Amino acid sequence: MQATTLSDRALVRLAGPDVRGFLQGLVTNDIGGALPVWAALLTPQGKALFDFLVWADGDDLLLDVERDAADALIRRLTLYRLRRPIVIARDETRAVHWAPDGAAGVADPRLAALGRRWLAPAGEPARGWRAHRLALGVVEGVAELGNGETLWLECNARELNGVSFAKGCYIGQENTARMHHRAKVNRRLVVAPLTAAGERTRTTYPNLGLMIEHRRVEALGDALRPDWLAAALAEDQRPTAV
Repeated sequence: MQATTLSDRALVRLAGPDVRGFLQGLVTNDIGGALPVWAALLTPQGKALFDFLVWADGDDLLLDVERDAADALIRRLTLYRLRRPIVIARDETRAVHWAPDGAAGVADPRLAALGRRWLAPAGEPARGWRAHRLALGVVEGVAELGNGETLWLECNARELNGVSFAKGCYIGQENTARMHHRAKVNRRLVVAPLTAAGERTRTTYPNLGLMIEHRRVEALGDALRPDWLAAALAEDQRPTAV
């Protein structure tokens, strides 16, 4: 059997009347159209608490989230549910699968180069996903994004299709929209070669020789600059029209 299961991911099912409307008012991306999309639940200040991919399953929604954060995400969403008859719980019948190429599933909505993703019963754990993702400069999960520490656009959400500026209100929208309309992100979460950890360091991966850091854009230093990030940095450096 091909090893494709991302064993560090879990699925959270939202079931009940108008679950899309419920989630639409909470998260950063527009889930009213085609799915999956990458989205986040933010603090009121616009800082990332949880990131996940949102999938459709009939009238239900499935959130593809890191396994260690799934229960905390369920608790947070339950607070917002109030008295709505919506069930929010883990779905253990399926798992998240990944392949670096091929025709299975759909292209990762963040970046096509990340590979293909689909939902199916669990199989053998995949190999190489983290190394592949980090080589492309893509960050995810609480260890890398922080727990309410990093503004969503500093997580490269604009460049990786994790935010809609055309949808209605959501938690943290005001600061996110303000930063977007200023047209410049002053800090970025980046992947860099492993050195001694400092105050900018979020997490390290010694086996891969890499680390995640929160750096000012004028001091990115030896950070990886994949094409999508290089293009964003170039765009930010263009003079603003008067």
